[in-house]
Amino acid sequence: MLNNLKQQPADALLALIKLHNADPREDKIDLGVGVYRTDTGATPVFESVKAAEKLLLDTQDSKAYLGPEGDMGFVHALMPYVFGAANPTMDGRIDGMQAPGGTGAVRLAVALAKKAGVTRILMGTPSWPNHAQIAADVGVEIKGFNHATKAGVADMDALREAIAGAQATDAIMLHGCCHNPTGIDYTNAEWDEIAGLIKAKGILPILDLAYQGLGQGMEEDAYGIRRVLAEVPEALIAYSCDKNFGYYRDRVGALYVLAQNADAVNIVLSNGATLARAAWSMPPDHGGAVVRLILSDAGLTASWLNELDVMRARMNEVRAKLGSAGVQGSVDFAPFGTQNGLFSIVPLTGDQVLAMREKHGVYMAGSGRINVAGLTMGNIDKFIAAVADVTA
Repeated sequence: MLNNLKQQPADALLALIKLHNADPREDKIDLGVGVYRTDTGATPVFESVKAAEKLLLDTQDSKAYLGPEGDMGFVHALMPYVFGAANPTMDGRIDGMQAPGGTGAVRLAVALAKKAGVTRILMGTPSWPNHAQIAADVGVEIKGFNHATKAGVADMDALREAIAGAQATDAIMLHGCCHNPTGIDYTNAEWDEIAGLIKAKGILPILDLAYQGLGQGMEEDAYGIRRVLAEVPEALIAYSCDKNFGYYRDRVGALYVLAQNADAVNIVLSNGATLARAAWSMPPDHGGAVVRLILSDAGLTASWLNELDVMRARMNEVRAKLGSAGVQGSVDFAPFGTQNGLFSIVPLTGDQVLAMREKHGVYMAGSGRINVAGLTMGNIDKFIAAVADVTA
């Protein structure tokens, strides 16, 4: 039976990593892998994480199963940061469960939406490639609309048209902040309008919050999803701690449900637990337990938030330097200074991306997506000059 399977193309990112590793040039630049890097190129473990891991090692007294819902202490500890400290449960209308990373949370959200009757998801493109892959694997259609204009701002006309044409069984997938891969977020005024449009149309929002704290700040980056949740009767929210806790390989995420009342939340989460049991049985405990310990200790929380501030400040410094470069070759870098998060897209052709790699040792995705954190104060001028050269 296994002979019936066809060879699948290699993952483009993994292939790019191999090419970069094999390049002997000392000044090569890796802008492909989506992890935060310091100005020296390191991806460190947070000091707050190290301290909490030591505490966990010293105090954990069991490795027994937690159940498909995972560590509910972790799930609830995050809620004030996601939904606001004043009323994080919205009077019992919000609760959640742990998931293996943001990817697991998105997959569970899409599977739950399908089980509830959703047949199609509206989604701005380009988007994180796994969004479409997950939807295809679950068996839900994606209907794309243009996310951004050539001027480097959100394409609100395309979003309005997509929502206006939505069907009763549609959902809409939105990035909460730090859009991957464009870095182009909705303004607060645009979120205000989006919330009203979704409410008026009555479609289900699926909100992916994977980079909270890496754009403008923890509170600022939550504005959009909070604004939508204040207007709609129900929603699904996928959350990732991979980036803002530096917990990539330990797969720490959560799925939250907003429903009309506490009884409805419990029904939705019972379906979530059933789907999770069949998919991964139970989420990995270690990372969620560490995040719970950080958020339950004032000193560790302060340390974590400080480390997050340092990350955000460095990326914003890089973005400011890019933005100040203005037009280089055929590329206007000015919009990069107003974008958010790890990612942006440099408008290059496939041949130009290849020339960046072969002539200058700059490795980036074929779409032109770059990881801004791969740039440092030491190599950013080389990158800008390379773009000017290949687009001249």
